[in-house]
Formats: sequence, structure tokens, C-alpha cells
Amino acid sequence: MLNINGVGLLGINIGTLSLVLIVLACIALGALSGVLIYRLIVVKKINNAKLTANNIITEANQTAKTIQKEALLSAQEEVLKLKNDTEAELKVRRAEIDKLNDRFLQREEFINRKEQSLEKRSDNLEEYKHTLEQKEQDLNKTLQKLEAEKQNIVKELEKVANLSTEEAKSQLIASVTNDAKLEAANTLKEIEQQVKDDAKKIATNIIAQSIQKYSADVTSESTVTTITLPNDDMKGRLIGREGRNIKAIESATGVDLIIDDTPEAIVLSCFDPIRREVARIAIQKLMQDGRIHPARIEETVKKVEKDIEQEMKEAGENTVLELGINGLHPELVKILGRLKYRTSYGQNVLKHSMEVCSIAGKLAAELGCDEQTAKRGGLLHDIGKAVDYLQEGTHVSIGVELAKKYHENEKVINCIEAHHGDVDFACTEAVLVQAADVISSARPGARRESLDNYVKRLEKLENICNEFKGVEKSFAIQAGREVRIIVKPEVITDAQAIVLARDIAQKIQNEMEYPGQIKVNVIRESRAIDYAKY
Repeated sequence: MLNINGVGLLGINIGTLSLVLIVLACIALGALSGVLIYRLIVVKKINNAKLTANNIITEANQTAKTIQKEALLSAQEEVLKLKNDTEAELKVRRAEIDKLNDRFLQREEFINRKEQSLEKRSDNLEEYKHTLEQKEQDLNKTLQKLEAEKQNIVKELEKVANLSTEEAKSQLIASVTNDAKLEAANTLKEIEQQVKDDAKKIATNIIAQSIQKYSADVTSESTVTTITLPNDDMKGRLIGREGRNIKAIESATGVDLIIDDTPEAIVLSCFDPIRREVARIAIQKLMQDGRIHPARIEETVKKVEKDIEQEMKEAGENTVLELGINGLHPELVKILGRLKYRTSYGQNVLKHSMEVCSIAGKLAAELGCDEQTAKRGGLLHDIGKAVDYLQEGTHVSIGVELAKKYHENEKVINCIEAHHGDVDFACTEAVLVQAADVISSARPGARRESLDNYVKRLEKLENICNEFKGVEKSFAIQAGREVRIIVKPEVITDAQAIVLARDIAQKIQNEMEYPGQIKVNVIRESRAIDYAKY
């Protein structure tokens, strides 16, 4: 059993081995055949690639030969074209050179002809020069003869006229000078008249427009104030027992009370308008209250002083606000309010300053100047009058100090300093402020002066005119704003009258102080009178 089984196992193993060998043999044959087939395919592809490469090389050689032939032909054509262009350009250049040669030849011929002409002219000039020299010699001889004859004639004239040459010259120069003066005076008269007419039209128009744009009432105050009393018994109450009330009022206010026989009225006298106003209001309050005794008087006066200070401050603020002035120092505003109670020749200084401010601003606007500077200078030009009774110096110098103290600009300071001509004008606005000041002061009704000063001013005006030679009479008219001068016609000619008017005006300007301007009117009249007898 075991043997049978062993044989059987062996038989199976041999069969399996045979099968394996067969399979391996088949695999080996397949692999060999695959290698052979692959080598045949690769060799075929290599041969095909070599054949293709040979074809490409052959075609490339043929294409290169073709391109070479075409490039050669193109280069030959380009060379031929360039040769033709160059030959054409050479022909054009040769033609231009030929033209230039022709022009040079013509220019050379022209220069040759010019040289010949200049040579001929030079010869002619030499001849002309020789002729002129000969004529000059003849002329010098003639001049010498004329000079000798002139000396002889002068000597004869001196013998006949009994005058030396210098005396004759002096008379001739004097005569010519007089004629020239008369002619210059006539010309000056015509020019002046034309300029005055034109300037008057322009100035009148500008000033009229400026004044029309501003309107303000005229307020006049004096050094005295009259208070109306309800009855005469009030006088006794104001005087008080043994005059103690009136003494208390005068002591508290610094104002003199004048109580006379005038019924139902008392007079306050003081040069300080603020004190006078304090006294007036205090007395009116005391009369309304009815309690009049020294303690009540002192209390009322102090209260009124505070009210007046506040009122002046408000007046300054309202003025600045009304005129549109910005950036003014608060202290200057307070000082400006004090001008409400300050007068000059009866004209309220605050109203006057407002008027000058407005007119100067309008003039500056018309002339294209700085309107704000002109208005500021016009408003502050009399600021010194608010405190001129408290410190030494003129109102101009005090105003300049205040403006510098509160840092006003240089133009405004010059407007204050120059508005009375104390210094030169540094800007146009200062001139406008002075003009506005004169306009505001000189207009009718703005100011008043005492009768004595008025008469003295007119007498001085007439005396200045009568000092001039040839003046027969003079008359100051229109409140001293015009002077008419009658001259002697046999002494003063028409032309001399023009010079006389200018001299008189200059002397009046130098020796007198007056508001506005004075018209000098010289009148020369000739009359011929005869009688027909029967």
C-alpha cells in the first residue's frame, strides 16, 4: 500500500514537472519571438527616420539655394536703384552749383561796378571838400569884415544913444523879460482856468456824492447850561440854609452855579462838559426826588457819575458799531465816548468825528483807496480832545500818543498827526482825512465863533490885501470865505492881476488860520468917460 502510494506520488510529481518544463519552454519561445519582432520593428523605424532626414536635408539645401538666388537678385536690384538715385541727386547738385556759380559771377560784376562808382564818388568828394575849404576861407574873411563893421556900428550907436553896450543889453533883457512874464501869465491863466474847471467838476462830484451818503444832525453846546426850574421856591431849596446845598453841589460836581434874578432858571458854568452834564442830571434828579441836602447831593452825584461813565462807554460802542469799525481797542472806545460831551467852536466833537469818518470813507471808496483806514483815521483824528484838559500837549500830540499806546497802525497814526498839517502826509488816506475834516468844519451851521474873533479875522484879511502895491480897495464877504480886491487899472495890467491874486492867496495861506478855503477875486476895471456938450 505504501509502495503503491509512493509510486503514485512519484508519477504525479513527474507529470507536474513535465508540464512546468513545457510552460517554461513556451515562455522562452514567446520571449525570443517578441525580441525578434521588436528588433525588426525598431530597425524598420530607424531606416524610415534616416530616409525622412535625408529627404528633409535635401529639401533644405534646395530651399537655401532658392533663398540665396532671391537675395542675390534683390541686392542687385537695390544696388541698381541706389545707383540711379545717386546719379539723379548728383545731377540736381550739379545744377544748383551751376546756379550758385552764376550768382557769384553776377555778384562779382556788381561789386566791381560798385567799386568803380565809389572811386568816382571819392574823387567828387575830394573836389567838393576842396571847394568847401575855399568857401570857408572866403566866409571867414567876410565874417571878419562884418565884425569890424559891427564894431563900428556899435560905436556909432553908443555915440548917438549915449548908452553903453551893457546898458543896452540890460534894457533889452528887461523888455524881453516883461514880455515873457506877460505871455507866461496869459498862458498860465488859460491853463489854470482849464485845470480848475476840470478839477472843480471832479472834486465837486466826489465830495457831493460823499456828503449825500452821510447825514447827521448838528449838535451845539457851550460852556454854560441853563436848567429850567418848576418854580422860584426851588431856587431857595437848591441854595439851602446859609448856602450849604449850593456849596455841596459845587464841591461834589466842580461846577459853578449861577443863580441870578432870571425867573425859574439857574445857570451851570464849567469848561468841562462832562462835569457840567453830571451837575445838570444830578440837579434834575434832586428836584424830582425833593430831598435836597448835602448827603443826598453827594450820593446822587456819585450815582450820576457812574451813569455818565456807562453812557459814554455805550456811546463809544454804538459809534463804532454804527460806523462798522472793527478791532478798536476797548480803552479807545471808552475814550471815544467821552467826545460826546466835548465841543469845538460849538460843534459836538463826537458828531464831527463820525462825520469825518463817514466822509473820508466815502472819498476813499470813490478814489479806490483803503476805505477802512480812512474811516479809522477820520474817527480817531480828534481823539486827543477827549483828554486834552487832563494832560499837557495839543490834542494832536495826545491823540498820537493814545494811538501808539493802543497799537494803531502807522497810516492811522499819520492821519491823526497830519490832519492839521503838523507833519507831511505819508499816505493818501491822511490827505482824505484832512479834506473830510475841513468839509465837516467849514460847512454852514457846523461851527460858530465869537463876534470879536469874526471881526478881527475879516479885518486881518482886508489888511493883508491892502498891503500889496496897486490895490485900491478890498472887501471880505461871505463870512470871510471870499475877498474881492479892486486894483488900480493904470498900475496893474490884466496879466499882473493874475500874479497878484496868486501872491495874495499865498500870503493869506501863510499868515492866517481859517476853516475851508478863501476865494481871492481880483477885479480890474477901466472906464472911459467923456461928455457931449451942446
